[in-house]
Amino acid sequence: MSGYDQREGVIWFNGELIPWDDARVHLLTHALHYGSAVFEGMRAYDGEIFKLTEHNQRLHTSAEILDFEVPYSVAELDKAAREVVRANNLSDAYIRPLAWRGSEQMGVSAQKTKINVAIAAWDWGSYFDPAAREKGLKLTFAKYCRPDPRTAPVHSKAAGLYMICTVEKHRAERAGFADAVMLDWRGQIAECTGANIFFVKDGAITTPTPDCFLDGITRRTVIGLAKQRGWKVIETSIMPEELSGFTECFISGTAAEVMPVGSIGDYTFEVGDITRTLMDDYAALVRPARAVAAAG
Repeated sequence: MSGYDQREGVIWFNGELIPWDDARVHLLTHALHYGSAVFEGMRAYDGEIFKLTEHNQRLHTSAEILDFEVPYSVAELDKAAREVVRANNLSDAYIRPLAWRGSEQMGVSAQKTKINVAIAAWDWGSYFDPAAREKGLKLTFAKYCRPDPRTAPVHSKAAGLYMICTVEKHRAERAGFADAVMLDWRGQIAECTGANIFFVKDGAITTPTPDCFLDGITRRTVIGLAKQRGWKVIETSIMPEELSGFTECFISGTAAEVMPVGSIGDYTFEVGDITRTLMDDYAALVRPARAVAAAG
């Protein structure tokens, strides 16, 4: 199987489109040794990148939290992302902007490093098995916890914060689960390894307060859709033992989109009306032309 370094196409790299195979960095790149990199994930639907500017604004914010500045404006990044999608002849695509410290300085200090930026795009279908849209994902609990904000830059979409997510994703998949639910350092429900999480009870939606993990762009979008439906959305702390009181559960993220959850460990949920409606509402929002055509 060919890797992501062996694809056809072009990548936007420090201001220009270059052949995919030429988008390389040196072994002594600071980001590789010290995790000094931030990234985004976006999806294009029918050629239009959903929430493009919001994602690039967050890239800038993430970099600032890690004490460096992205050398391209949000508008320049928006333009570059659209160029990448068009140049690769993509309609539906996943887009990955990345900003990182280069190889000009080695050691913990990195003030003299160049800040590099690249944007790649490729065809990437459903993050999870599409069959889970009917029966719900099977999740387990992670062992690692999301860190205390006093110990890590938790509101930056920083590459280094995903180390424990990879470990837990692997652990879950080896045990036959699709993903893992991570608690925070207090033992409260936080998120999955790459998606936010929601629960439903008595017609109301409850989701963890994002005080130690990303307040996802898709998360905020789903909350907006729910409120448009007139549903109450509660952001609060949730302990694992409280899960027995919820009837539905779903997750959200750019890669995951909106997916139902059938179980978390011994706790089970139905793929109910609220979950299904929000899945449909999100699909209509990201593909407005198709929604209008279907309605007509």
